[in-house]
Amino acid sequence: MALEGQSVSRLRKDLLQLLPLLGNPESVVSAFPSGDNMLEWTGTIKGGKGTVYDGKVYKLTLEFPSTYPIKPPVVKFMTPCYHPNVDQQGNICLDILKENWSSLYDVRTILLSIQVLLGEPNNDSPLNADAAKNWNKEVYKKALEKFEKEIAK
Repeated sequence: MALEGQSVSRLRKDLLQLLPLLGNPESVVSAFPSGDNMLEWTGTIKGGKGTVYDGKVYKLTLEFPSTYPIKPPVVKFMTPCYHPNVDQQGNICLDILKENWSSLYDVRTILLSIQVLLGEPNNDSPLNADAAKNWNKEVYKKALEKFEKEIAK
């Protein structure tokens, strides 16, 4: 089987794991292919309860290489996200999407890991220095609100 065929087969398996979550109000993550291309997906993440992101919903893109799951997908925020580990282009600094990738990770695990990262940033390797500098729950919540107001303009 060609590499892309293996990738599509694995992505179908990942999708089957996610289908029961669709439409479930308790679900904190969801993802599905964007159109007919199984290698391009759209995902959503709800901010974790008790975090500054509580009540927020973020849309992401997931682009899978033809070598998935051997190589990780490229995951980006489509919804602007003010966070120490997310830059203005939506790129995410998360070790499991880079050097600590394992072919055992699936789409659900990736999205849940990003949701955890939202509430527990890695300030040792920030992509957004301003957000890292402001990481104090109360100060950060005000900076996040200011950021979202500016984006809404």
